[in-house]
Amino acid sequence: MKFDVLTLFPEQISDFFNTSITGRACREGLIELNTVNIRDFSKDAHNSVDDYPYGGGAGMLMMPGPVYDAYSSLRTPLNTRVIYVTPAGKTFDQSYARELSQEEELVILCGHYEGIDERVLNKIVTDRISIGDFVLTGGELPALCIMDCISRLIPGVLGNSQSGISESFSEDLIEYPQYTRPEEWMGDKVPSILLSGDHAKVDEWRLEQSIERTRTIRPDLYDKWASSHEEYFIRLEKKARKEAEKERKRLKKLANDKDI
Repeated sequence: MKFDVLTLFPEQISDFFNTSITGRACREGLIELNTVNIRDFSKDAHNSVDDYPYGGGAGMLMMPGPVYDAYSSLRTPLNTRVIYVTPAGKTFDQSYARELSQEEELVILCGHYEGIDERVLNKIVTDRISIGDFVLTGGELPALCIMDCISRLIPGVLGNSQSGISESFSEDLIEYPQYTRPEEWMGDKVPSILLSGDHAKVDEWRLEQSIERTRTIRPDLYDKWASSHEEYFIRLEKKARKEAEKERKRLKKLANDKDI
């Protein structure tokens, strides 16, 4: 996967992306980062890239010329997707990340000031993406969030291939609680099921915890998951009937023993 980032602050992108997991993945050739400074394509002596908006209004707007020239300098294939990060875009989520991770190359455009002239957006942008209903000073932080999320889905980037599969939102469920050593800390003990060595029961416990957490914290995600996992609730109902029958037999035996 190659990321081309069009930005006024390339160091903000490269300084973050070249550290930790993504930095290692870059060094190993699993992902590639290319930053392009839009200001390098300014046409005046002051390296201006912004101007007042037509019709008035607060703030400045990035001009179309430098943005388009920066994009053209990439010489990417015509079908390369170009992402503009904006609060007015489609909300980014894990399924969107999985879709984008299948691309060989992505161009990400970071806006500043009050935004970018609409004409160049209409000419080059294929995806307008939002990371949430809030406004930031620039597009670099949202771009990094998107890139980091996508990178984790690239084969080989994560040391444990299961990590990306089991984490929050990978199956529309929030991640289950996790524990490490010591076994007891400040009076709180690790749930005994995690010490049992029974992997099937551990998996079942984790799923139950994920479902309950999602139902409580993100009912919207829970409804989405539940609507497509009817078989889980059928299995749960069968298990409950089985447990109820087992308890009924136990109580009946206890009553018989008392009669004797």
